[in-house]
Amino acid sequence: MRIVFAGTPDTALPSLQRLIDSPRHDVVAVLTRPDAASGRRGTPQPSPVARLALDHDIPVLRPAQPNAPEVVAELAELAPECCPVVAYGALLRDDLLAVPTHGWVNLHFSLLPAWRGAAPVQAAIAAGDQMTGATTFLIEPELDSGPVYGVVTETIRPDDTTGVLLARLALSGAELLAATLDGIADGALSAVPQPAEEVSYASKISVEDARVRWDLPAAVIERRIRAVTPQPGAWTVIGDLRIKLGPVTVAGSDGPSALAPGEIHLGRRDIWIGTGSEAVRLGQIQPPGRKLMDAVDWARGARLDSGARAS
Repeated sequence: MRIVFAGTPDTALPSLQRLIDSPRHDVVAVLTRPDAASGRRGTPQPSPVARLALDHDIPVLRPAQPNAPEVVAELAELAPECCPVVAYGALLRDDLLAVPTHGWVNLHFSLLPAWRGAAPVQAAIAAGDQMTGATTFLIEPELDSGPVYGVVTETIRPDDTTGVLLARLALSGAELLAATLDGIADGALSAVPQPAEEVSYASKISVEDARVRWDLPAAVIERRIRAVTPQPGAWTVIGDLRIKLGPVTVAGSDGPSALAPGEIHLGRRDIWIGTGSEAVRLGQIQPPGRKLMDAVDWARGARLDSGARAS
């Protein structure tokens, strides 16, 4: 099939590469978000998907308004039979959706109808789900509600961060997307409506959402920190410093008892913070303007007072 691939971040690269390598499909163009400022100088840089496409001499469309009439007309001239989508980052309206013969097929990183929306992997980890996966479905105007072509499942491991889990899903999802397009091309695959029940939503996570609430139970805090790692990154305030946190460990019987939420306890080899239940042990942290480092090493160098608190 003639396809136009829509995607933007690193997560979409395995899928794009898989389709470029496929003898059954011809990637005639890529649709991605406009170049974004990067680095200390803020120099505009192409998205990861744009760079991969350019490396393969594939034309790249980078409209600021993808639903604009001129973009719809440009896409229509390309005459795609199908448009696969992986983390493109913009809503597609009716005129654009009507262009490809077989529609727009989205690879979404959850088991729909669970966790529709912008942050499904983060939501699954934060909720304590034991299983997630990826789904291919036909895009309709309503958010992530279209009929499903196929799914793959993936176990959520106890130490998974969003970055680690998403990397696995990107690889298995690429194979699912390729198989879905093969089935559509053969006329052998039909989309099945999503169940009306058990719908849940995963809204985009802001930097403020990633601030740790130490009054919550330790298990909830531990999952939420893994859910926002690496982006936007969990953080707290200690003294007058905003500190970025890596994953933590729930203390159980090994940690200090009777710490109030946010209360810091410095041990010889560990640094603990109280929560709404048992304490958690910090792993790596990132002070302002510095690289990731061991929390104990930072605490010793910072000479924290015994009454220091996180908030």
